[in-house]
Amino acid sequence: MDGSYGARFAGELSALKQGYFASPVQLVANPGASDFVENVARQHAIGVTTGQKFLLAAWRGAPVTAFGASFLDTSVAIFTLESSGLRRPADLVGKRLGYRRAGEGEVIFDAMMAQLGLPRSQITKVPDRDHLDALRAHDVDAIIAAIDEQPDPSRQDFVKLNVIRPQDYGIHVPGLVYFASNDLIHDQPSVIAHVLQGLIRGWQFAYADYARSVPVLVGLDPARLNSERLRFELQQQRALVLPTGGRIADYDESRWRTLRDILMFAKLGEEEVPLAQVVNYQFLRDVYRRSPDLGAPSAWSGDN
Repeated sequence: MDGSYGARFAGELSALKQGYFASPVQLVANPGASDFVENVARQHAIGVTTGQKFLLAAWRGAPVTAFGASFLDTSVAIFTLESSGLRRPADLVGKRLGYRRAGEGEVIFDAMMAQLGLPRSQITKVPDRDHLDALRAHDVDAIIAAIDEQPDPSRQDFVKLNVIRPQDYGIHVPGLVYFASNDLIHDQPSVIAHVLQGLIRGWQFAYADYARSVPVLVGLDPARLNSERLRFELQQQRALVLPTGGRIADYDESRWRTLRDILMFAKLGEEEVPLAQVVNYQFLRDVYRRSPDLGAPSAWSGDN
């Protein structure tokens, strides 16, 4: 997992804890490694990381294939203080924007502004000031951060924010994607299918009933995870995992094409390997065909 134990990996953690994996699986948290995708390939393993990091690594020659997604859309959002009156992308022209260096947020933001024909050159980008403290201190006027990083309304230091979502302006790209080394996919395709089925059931469990799932998740790392915060983060990311009319893990080709175009627009890489060779849809089709109950809304739309 390209990240630490928490809400964004609730499906993986739930699947492990509830025994949904048909074969033995060990979860390893390895957040922030620049060569994360390559490491997964070298270990003949399965990984989960951002669509951007995956595709750039595949273009560089990493022998990997994506077979599903946990976040079907990007979790990137732009936050401003509600009191600032900055509510639309156009309002950010002439302002200071905090962002994380080498993160996917800047690429998504630039694509959104270009899509709207807004002048990116008139925005002052401030690196590594992508946190709420910088916003509160007025070091920047807006920050790029993940949707689940916004403050919990129950906290005493809560501050109201405006949220600008790239999806509202036509930017849709895969968020967190599941992938595996090509050797593993070729030699043991049944392992991929079984793990994918377990992941889908894990996400169903995470969202079916917070009263059951949150204590299970907190129990995996009680020293660091907080029940109220975890529940809040699950709520914030729910639409990314369970989109209206969509199925868990079931990404679509249009989002991959958009991501490809955005990365090339940002001059981060060239499409050395066609999408058709690095993105697989057959595992998802087969899993849902064999287990149609996985796609039933009743499987995860419990009263939370």
